[in-house]
Amino acid sequence: MGIKMDGIRIAIAGVGNCSSSLIQGLEYYRDIKKSDELVPGLMHNSLGGYLVSDIKPVAAFDVDKRKVGTDLSKAIFSVPNCTKKFSDISELDVEVMKGKVLDGVAPHMKEYFLVDERQEPVDVASVLKKSRVDVLINYLPVGSDEAVKWYASQALEAGCAFINCIPVFIASDEHWAEKFRKAKLPVIGDDIKSLVGATIVHRALTQMIVDRGARIDSTYQLNVGGNTDFRNMMDQSRLKSKKISKTESVASQIPYDAYVYAGPNGCIECLNDNKICHLKIDFRLFGDIPAHIDLKLSVEDSPNSAGVVVDAIRVAKIALDRKIGGPILPASAYFMKHPPRQMREAEAREKLEEFIRG
Repeated sequence: MGIKMDGIRIAIAGVGNCSSSLIQGLEYYRDIKKSDELVPGLMHNSLGGYLVSDIKPVAAFDVDKRKVGTDLSKAIFSVPNCTKKFSDISELDVEVMKGKVLDGVAPHMKEYFLVDERQEPVDVASVLKKSRVDVLINYLPVGSDEAVKWYASQALEAGCAFINCIPVFIASDEHWAEKFRKAKLPVIGDDIKSLVGATIVHRALTQMIVDRGARIDSTYQLNVGGNTDFRNMMDQSRLKSKKISKTESVASQIPYDAYVYAGPNGCIECLNDNKICHLKIDFRLFGDIPAHIDLKLSVEDSPNSAGVVVDAIRVAKIALDRKIGGPILPASAYFMKHPPRQMREAEAREKLEEFIRG
């Protein structure tokens, strides 16, 4: 498949830690041109003919006055962002513009996300059209139900693909899925599954135990971190879809009833963007002899998802090039916690590779 002259033009909604890691990563791997060179965290260096260097940010939206009006290269390092810096970023000539606030800022987060009511929101759909955006990536805070749906509608109006990295159900909601199908625009979602994060490790272990013939009685996953994502999720009213997303992702791998719990469990500010997962699986061996796995995982949360988003962007562009609309099922199953249809990891990877090959 031929690459378009201007590559893949992306826009970002929500210039937080995940956006910072994504933009840093695009710069960090910009000079890798050999298609067979290994890039940690990516399915392939060259995916469908697109390299990391083909991805170009052309628009960004946020509501925090410390970011709105500044160049994206500076906004990604503005407080309250706290993820690790691994790449210097030159001026990108992409001004962060103000989007609608709606429910994007929870009441208890107003001292962390500083909104200046005098700054007027822009017409996002018009900006997306003018900037010739191929893919809009949603990085809004968890629980931003109205705001995510509004950005999804802007993508539809502007004619660009939509990647939903948070647990507000768009790709996995038939109403929204049909809208993207009718518009012949791809959507990948919902809720990004990190490269080696709590969910994928939990799924892999439960799959292994089930495949080996042991029986799982119960399993739980407890997560803490110190970034604004974890602080935002201290409000239980914003956690409903997140708990559904994480719990269903694990429970879908167990073909019988077992107790499953997975969810965020508090904010420890000194951890910054470090996420710590405590995971336990209780299961039975031959003769009903009990056994358990007790595991601790510690990762820098935002870079852990950035490579997955790089792959999702390129798959979304392939779908655009082929004029395929609606949820991209294997991509959603492989990249996301709450896809329209859950698959085992090996099946999702195989079907996604088939999709990439065409």
